[in-house]
Amino acid sequence: MVSDSLPPSAVPTHVAIVMDGNGRWAKQRFLPRLAGHRQGLETLRAVVRWSMARGVRVLTVFAFSSENWKRPADEVSGLMGLMAKALVREVPDLLKAGVQLHFPGDRSGLPAAVSQGLLQAERDTAGNERLVLNICFNYGGRWDIVQAAARLAECGATITEQALSAELALSHVPDPDLLIRTGGEVRISNFLLWQLAYSELYFSDRLWPAFDEAEYDRALAVFAGRERRFGQTTEQLQAPSAAPH
Repeated sequence: MVSDSLPPSAVPTHVAIVMDGNGRWAKQRFLPRLAGHRQGLETLRAVVRWSMARGVRVLTVFAFSSENWKRPADEVSGLMGLMAKALVREVPDLLKAGVQLHFPGDRSGLPAAVSQGLLQAERDTAGNERLVLNICFNYGGRWDIVQAAARLAECGATITEQALSAELALSHVPDPDLLIRTGGEVRISNFLLWQLAYSELYFSDRLWPAFDEAEYDRALAVFAGRERRFGQTTEQLQAPSAAPH
């Protein structure tokens, strides 16, 4: 396990993941696309366990984007059904494991049963503190920024970086330290556009259902080797924080 050899400060507090490649994984095996999404759910279950074991405090995953409505109707319907079933099956175990659930995204276009299930899962797990799991569902980075700006405009507030950040869908957690995208694509696809400003990026060729523990550890190890300067120079980071008295 990579965390055994890394100091706690080298483990990202917040990991975000674009879970790409479910459909291609299924196609390679001559299976329907929904079979890939089902297997992808198994991978997510494992990543939640690995994250808690390694000391990650926040995990945010891109489950269904605003643009995914453009996919074939049977796939969209299948994804909605998969989410509804997952809520029933997974939430009790997540509750016991100490996971706090959030579902950032636009609830207005979702089936009533799914929307109510998301709300109930958030309520049931609100007191948990071991891991915050954000499952972005019907989410888009542009939607997030627009809805935050609209809230500020509605109340006549001045739009500043701090004010806008407070209205974003992930205002309850710090910005991601590390973004992992699987599936071999090298883009962020309208995911957390505001929050990823200073995140480290790791792109994996593994299709999401085939993403394993070794690849997760590889991403964490790459993160640990990065120098995060946030606009400063290396020399500034290495300088003592304060002169000795």
